[in-house]
Amino acid sequence: MTQTEMTIVANHRPEVLERILRVVRHRGFTVNRMKMLLENEKVWLDLTVIGERDVCRLVNQVAKLFDVVDVTCESCE
Repeated sequence: MTQTEMTIVANHRPEVLERILRVVRHRGFTVNRMKMLLENEKVWLDLTVIGERDVCRLVNQVAKLFDVVDVTCESCE
């Protein structure tokens, strides 16, 4: 299993965290660590996910979500 860190910036909406976590789960990953910061109507999420699938596909799927502004992951640059 591979452990990967990713940073997500999204608009502050009540459902945004739920949507992101749902995509992570549906793509076969488990959240190992999560840090969240709310600042200037933006949500900053630092996630550490564990999974056997390609994390770049997860990054692409999360980036497609409506309120997500930016997704960065060192493994997918």
